[in-house]
Amino acid sequence: MALMVGAIGVVFGDIGTSPLYTLKEAFSPHYHLQPTHDTVLGLLSMVFWSMMIVVSIKYVAIIMRADNDGEGGIMALMTLAKRSLPRDGRSAYIVGLLGIFGASLFFGDSMITPAISVLSAFEGLKVAAPQLESFIVPGSLLLLVALFVTQRFGTEKVGKVFGPIMILWFLALAVIGVINIMDNPHVLNALNPYWGLKFSAKHFFEAIFVLGAVVLSVTGGEALYADMGHFGARPIRHSWYYFVLPCLVMNYMGQGALLLKDPTAVDNPFYKAVPEWALFPMIALATCATVIASQAVITGAFSVARQAMQLGYVPRMRIQHTSKDTIGQIYIPAINWILMFAVIMLVLTFRSSSGLASAYGVSVSGTMLIDTLLLAIVARASWGKLKYIVLPLCALFLVVDVSFLVANGVKFFDGAWVPVAIGITVFTFLRTWRRGRELLSAEIQKEGIQLDVFLPGLMLSPPTRVPGTAIFMTAQRGVVPHALLHNLKHNKVLHDRNIFLTVETLTVPFLDNRARAKVDEIGDDFYRVVLRFGFMETPDVPQALMRLADCSSICVDPMDTTYFASRENIEASRHKGMSFWRDKLFMVMHRNAAPATSFFRIPGNRLVELGSTVQI
Repeated sequence: MALMVGAIGVVFGDIGTSPLYTLKEAFSPHYHLQPTHDTVLGLLSMVFWSMMIVVSIKYVAIIMRADNDGEGGIMALMTLAKRSLPRDGRSAYIVGLLGIFGASLFFGDSMITPAISVLSAFEGLKVAAPQLESFIVPGSLLLLVALFVTQRFGTEKVGKVFGPIMILWFLALAVIGVINIMDNPHVLNALNPYWGLKFSAKHFFEAIFVLGAVVLSVTGGEALYADMGHFGARPIRHSWYYFVLPCLVMNYMGQGALLLKDPTAVDNPFYKAVPEWALFPMIALATCATVIASQAVITGAFSVARQAMQLGYVPRMRIQHTSKDTIGQIYIPAINWILMFAVIMLVLTFRSSSGLASAYGVSVSGTMLIDTLLLAIVARASWGKLKYIVLPLCALFLVVDVSFLVANGVKFFDGAWVPVAIGITVFTFLRTWRRGRELLSAEIQKEGIQLDVFLPGLMLSPPTRVPGTAIFMTAQRGVVPHALLHNLKHNKVLHDRNIFLTVETLTVPFLDNRARAKVDEIGDDFYRVVLRFGFMETPDVPQALMRLADCSSICVDPMDTTYFASRENIEASRHKGMSFWRDKLFMVMHRNAAPATSFFRIPGNRLVELGSTVQI
C-alpha cells in the first residue's frame, strides 16, 4: 500500500492532469467539431479506448514485463533489444539509433509537460475570475521558475506529501465526474466502442486529425514503465487498474455529460464541470497536481540524462545527490537550467495550453511508436510462446501509434515542429558525442604503445622508485596511458606500486559489489584493474578501490595514493572522422564536459592531470 501511494504521487502526475486540457483541445476551432450528442459520445469513446489499448494493455500489461533487472524506460528497453541482436550488426546499430532518438523526444516532452500543465491549471482563473486572465502567463512563469530554482534542494521532503495530494486530486476528479454523470447517465454509453467507430466512419478526416487531441489523454503512459524501478510493477499496475483509471474515466464522462447538457461549456469543460463554490479550491489543487506532474518529468529527465551519460551518449556533467538514503534522487544543474530556459521560452511563445497542445503530441506519439518497435524485437527474441500473443498486439499498437503520429504531424506548422526540432537537436548532440568519443579512443589506440611491449623494456633499466601507489586512469586497457609516459618523461620516477585503472559501464542498471572489480597482476608491482558499474549507478572510484582487498592482494590506502589522468585537447580535421562542423561541435562539448576525475569522484588533492593533443 505504501508503494501504491508513492506511485500515485510520482508516476501518475502527467497522465493524471490530462483531463485539464484533453476535451477542451478536442473541441478547439482547429478541428471544426461541434459538441453534438454523437460527437461527444464518439470522442469520449475514443479517449476511453485509447487509455485501455495504449496504457492498460500496452504499457501496464505488456511492456512492464520487459524489465532490465527491474528497471524500465526507453533506455532499458533499447538495451534489452540490442542484447537480443548480433552485437556489431546493422540491426543493433539501428535499434541504438531508435532508442537514442526516443530518449531525445523524451527531453522535448520534459520541456513541454511543465509548461502545458501549469498553464492549464492557471487557466481556471478565466472561469472563476475573468478579470484575472492577464495573470495567467505571469503566474505560470513565477511558479515554474520557483519549481526549477528549488530543484537543488531535492524532492525528498516534498515527495512525502506528493502521494496524499495526488490521491486527493484523483478523488476530486472522480467526485466531479460522478456529480455531472448523475445529471446525464446516458453519457456512460460512450464506454461502448460503437460510438467511437460510428464517429470515425461519419467524420473520417476529422477523426484522423482529432487523434492529435485524443493522444493527450495518454500522455504520461511511458512514465509508468520508466518509473517501474522505483516502485515495482505490481504497485503501479494495482494503482492504475483499481484507482487512477476509474477516477480518470469518471471525470472524462462527467465532462461529456456537462457538454450534452450545456454545449456552451465547450471552451473549458473541466473547470465548468466544477461547482461554483469549489472553483478556487479546485484551481489550487490543480496547480499542486501540475507542479507534481512537472516535478516527476523533471526528475525523469535527470534520470535519463544520467543513464545516457553512463552509456556514453552525453558529456559528463556534475551530479549532486539530494538524498542520503535514496541514490535515485539526483540533481544535474546543467540539465535543470536548460529545461528552465526552454520551458520559459515555450510559455512566452505559445501563452496558452491550447497553443502548446499542438506541440505536445508529437514527442509523446513518437516515443510510443519507438517503444512498440523495441517491444516487438524483445518479444520475438526472448518471450517464447508468449510472442505469439504479443506480436499480433504489437501490430495493433503500431496502427494506433502511427495514427497518433500522423494526426500530430498534420499540426507541424502550428507548433508540432517544436518537439521535432528539440528531438533532432538533442539527437545530434548525443550521436556527435558518442561518435566523437569513438574516434578519440581510436586515435589514442592507434598512436599508443602496447603495454605488454613497453613494460618489459622499461624494467630492463627501471627508473627511480618512490614510495606510494600511482593509479593511471585509462580507457584503453592494452595501451600505455599518456599520463605514465609524461610522468616518466618529466619526473623520471616510478611509484612502488602502479595500477592501470579502467572504468566500464555495463548495460545492467546495478551491479553486485562482488562483481565490481577485476584485478590482473602484470608483474614488478604493476596491476591492471577494471571497475564495473551499472548504468543507473554513480561511479565512486576511491570507494571501489578501497574494497579491492576483499577480492585481491591489493590494499589501496587513500592517503598514500596519487591519481594520474590525461586531459586531451581536441583538434578538428577536415579529412577524417565526422563532418567538420560535427568535429567542431564535439570540441566544444569535450571542452565543457566535466572531467572524468570529477565524475568518478577522484579527490582533487590526490590528482595529477597531464595534457595531450589529439586530432580527429
